[in-house]
Amino acid sequence: MTTTNNNTVVAAPPAASTAWLIDLVLLAALWGASFLFMRIGAAEFGALPTAAVRVAIASLFLLPIALLRGQGPSLAKHWKASLAVGVFNSGMPFALFCFALLTINTGLAAVLNATTPMFGALVAWAWFRERPNGSRLIGLVIGFAGVAMLASRSAGLHAGASGHAALWAVLACLGACLCYGISASATRRHLGGVPALTTATGSQIGATLFLALPAIWLWPAQMPSLRAWLALLALGIACTGVAYILFFRLIERAGPARALTVTFLVPVFALFYGAVFLGESITQWMLICAVVIVCGVALSTGIVKLGPTRKATV
Repeated sequence: MTTTNNNTVVAAPPAASTAWLIDLVLLAALWGASFLFMRIGAAEFGALPTAAVRVAIASLFLLPIALLRGQGPSLAKHWKASLAVGVFNSGMPFALFCFALLTINTGLAAVLNATTPMFGALVAWAWFRERPNGSRLIGLVIGFAGVAMLASRSAGLHAGASGHAALWAVLACLGACLCYGISASATRRHLGGVPALTTATGSQIGATLFLALPAIWLWPAQMPSLRAWLALLALGIACTGVAYILFFRLIERAGPARALTVTFLVPVFALFYGAVFLGESITQWMLICAVVIVCGVALSTGIVKLGPTRKATV
């Protein structure tokens, strides 16, 4: 059901009311798998080359689609803003997550990634003066308390990893989430009204240019295995290119608030993939902290509100 501006509730078409759920689950499955593929790739390529190859493949996948849909002029018009947004939307966060996954497990990284909406709320507060209300402030406190709980123990570490390495890995994940928050506000300020596919394509090209030289400089001396190359191919095409298309279609079909709920499902898939394909352990402490963080995200983004709510009139 949808609500019009005059608060009249209108039934949504049956197909539209269920199609977005399929997109939501598929998107969560793809983004959950991205942590698996990043870890496999980073182990042989290194953090920066993995991120660079990912966005380069995504660019090659998205650019023809954008051109075939007649968005070449839009790309040319908004190229500066798109390229700049790509640094914060993909280049830096992908590299930071790849660095973190050299130390921590995929499930732990995905749980930390769930704090992205909280950082988005903080950046919007600083940038647009959108001060969170009581429920959202409480959510921010709860969410970051969950992060502190998660970082206080060495759960989700690779064998032989030290506590100091884990701290740097956690900080890298939080830095990536902060980058996502900055890119969201920058997109809103400088790319409002621009077609989503234009923004996605331009941002991936920008991230590729940003990471190209560091990736060449740090390219591994030994050729990575076929397994690592296949992981990056899946990462660039499925987890980035296809996922972007699903994400923007989800926003169109269900709206930003429902699209945001994908954040809750991504860690579920990431934990599952890590346990099945990499033999990673899922500790009780990780699950408790994940629940605390998800509760904080739900409150800080306004998906869940404390106190009485107004009923829509029919």
